[in-house]
Amino acid sequence: MTKSERTRQFIIERSAIVINKKGVAGTSITDLMEATNLAKGGIYGNFESKEEICLEAFNYLSKAVGQALDDVAARKFTAKDKLFALLDFYQHRVAANELGGCHLLNFGMEADDTNQVIRQRVAKAVKVSQQRIIKLVEEGKSAGEFDPGLDSEVFAVKMFTMIEGAIFTARVTNNQETMKTIVDLLKKEIETF
Repeated sequence: MTKSERTRQFIIERSAIVINKKGVAGTSITDLMEATNLAKGGIYGNFESKEEICLEAFNYLSKAVGQALDDVAARKFTAKDKLFALLDFYQHRVAANELGGCHLLNFGMEADDTNQVIRQRVAKAVKVSQQRIIKLVEEGKSAGEFDPGLDSEVFAVKMFTMIEGAIFTARVTNNQETMKTIVDLLKKEIETF
């Protein structure tokens, strides 16, 4: 990486948490300057606009969370245990964290009617998240672990939306019990596969 690329990456990494917490509209250039300890020119010398920084921050967060999900699943051997690992990750590392919660929810809700570029990126990330679940269910079906008639796509939509709804509720009410309830319900359902 060149010095310019390292600086750009540094700005993205430091800005990502601020933007995830405050939102695209709620994050000022001053916030980004404070997060990076760079002057305005240092930031805009590497990015054309705040929107570009926000988009790159979303991409960075998506990659980091996706990699973490893949890592926790890779440590397990059965499809059931991999799905459980995903659920535990969402419960303990996304819903309960101090990094602003789920970036898909945060960016998606804000960009829904205001920023089509970010909205499309979020929509793509949602599909990637659901594909991860589909892959694990299909893996379980192929291994004879799950019923071959199980509709992996329907379950992936269900699991993903229940998790996201639980994260939203847990964070808004500042009560992790909703998240625990949803994770427990999904685990019980997976046990029946």
